Amino acid sequence: MRPKRVLILMSNTGGGHRASAEALRAGFLACYGDQVQVDVIDLLIEHLPWPLNWLPHTYTFLIKDTAWLWKLLWQTSNHPMTIRRLSMIVARWGERDVTKVFASYAPDLIISVHPLVQEFSLRALRHMRRRIPFVIVVTDLATAHPLWFHPAVDGCYVASKEAYQRARRAGLIPEQLHLFGLPIRPVFAQPTASREELRRKLGLDAQLPAVLIMSGGEGVGPIAQVAEQVNAELATPDGPVGQMVIICGRNQHLQERLQSQRWVTPVQLCGFVENMDEWMAACDCIVTKAGPGTIAEALSSGLPIILSGFIPGQEEGNIPYVLDNRVGVYRETPAAIAQTVSEWFTERSEEFEQMQFAARALGRPQATRQIVESIGELLFY
Repeated sequence: MRPKRVLILMSNTGGGHRASAEALRAGFLACYGDQVQVDVIDLLIEHLPWPLNWLPHTYTFLIKDTAWLWKLLWQTSNHPMTIRRLSMIVARWGERDVTKVFASYAPDLIISVHPLVQEFSLRALRHMRRRIPFVIVVTDLATAHPLWFHPAVDGCYVASKEAYQRARRAGLIPEQLHLFGLPIRPVFAQPTASREELRRKLGLDAQLPAVLIMSGGEGVGPIAQVAEQVNAELATPDGPVGQMVIICGRNQHLQERLQSQRWVTPVQLCGFVENMDEWMAACDCIVTKAGPGTIAEALSSGLPIILSGFIPGQEEGNIPYVLDNRVGVYRETPAAIAQTVSEWFTERSEEFEQMQFAARALGRPQATRQIVESIGELLFY
């Protein structure tokens, strides 16, 4: 018997969609082994005609250099009926190409982890000879754009009550919706070595509390300024009261800049890492922008969060999600971030411990397995 074939549709607009797709692929492997073959493709960039395949390339420019324009585009398109009509018109241009892709892969089920592929996919599926189940796994945490939600899907998986309510307002019914959490790598659901053992393995001081400083896979944002302020704040006449782990991602320039500096506080500098689960388990708190995947991984690791920034639009709702659940704080300046880290490691330890407990309680490390098993009911039965 041939394995069931699952096709996951994503696009490299930011690292979150790819990370969620790979988490789901790993989840299917863990749950079903060779009973399922999973293919992950960038539908927008690799398979749509020009100029549609060019549009995703504007994302990085918009969020890094013209955030005001990205926020304007987000706000003006955040109307379900208007944006759905527009997406139906645009989808006609790519219908033939998407149909060819689906015929080539011949999947038994299709998963979308990107909001821009819904209308293209469902329009193509309506004209195919056999029915292929189509489900959406929303990779935004709280603020999900209306393009995520389409009433014609077989299932929609969301990560929070806020996203669930947005889906209901967009026309989905409770029978279509599943609230399990955000798909993160299955390793976050597995037991880890003790913090002391991991610190020794990773070259950290086994006794000093550690702060993890990062800003997504691309290493954007004021990481260097934050690190410099934390370095100064954790240094005392009696020696450092903490240590730093700085993940630079794919930002090689940032890594080289930080490597050339002298540090008073112990520091471990890394580029892009594959063992983020170990680094998080070895640390006591995290400084990061409000990316949904990093927040979900941090919560599963029991890490209190200091949010250092956000992408206007899709990440804004993640700030009240963190604050209202009392699992972290939002600080706008590197100096304020450094002061908070120092206070957590010294003066405000009771509040810090409460946040650690709340973070672990809110985390959903089993979300990927639950999502995959739920989708498996459509795939196998």
